[in-house]
Amino acid sequence: MMQQNDNLILVGMPGAGKSTVGVILAKMTSRGFTDTDLLIQASQNRTLQDIVDTNGYGALRKIEEKVLTGLYVENHIIATGGSAIYSDLAMTHLKSMGVVIFLDADLPTLESRVHNFGTRGLAKRPDQDFADLYHERSGLYVKYADITIRCTGRTQEQVCAEIIRQTDMKC
Repeated sequence: MMQQNDNLILVGMPGAGKSTVGVILAKMTSRGFTDTDLLIQASQNRTLQDIVDTNGYGALRKIEEKVLTGLYVENHIIATGGSAIYSDLAMTHLKSMGVVIFLDADLPTLESRVHNFGTRGLAKRPDQDFADLYHERSGLYVKYADITIRCTGRTQEQVCAEIIRQTDMKC
């Protein structure tokens, strides 16, 4: 039986550092690493952007929900796509597998990191700009998070150290 705190699940906006922090955190804590965006791409044999371009952002969200609800790993750091929080079913499943950690970066920081907004394969409405997406998702990240980590002004290593501190993990 899986323990409640077995996995650490990273959520947050594109550019918050989920994948990068996830890899570093996995190394620091001797855990496996899973990037759910890569699982989605592998399941469809195409990029996220191709899914959005061909089938629309709604199709990407449905595929993402199916991949997330079918995910069963232990002792992992899981980096989710930024849109994972749109699915209550997926987030309930992820929360049953571990601790959900919101990597919270402010809008200017995110905008400075995300230069490919139009081609990144985001599950967003065609009329949404990055700021709209940020404001739409912010409350959902807070809703599902067990822990919120402020990332603005911190290095990736500092973010990892804070996650370890707040989850009382031993390295």
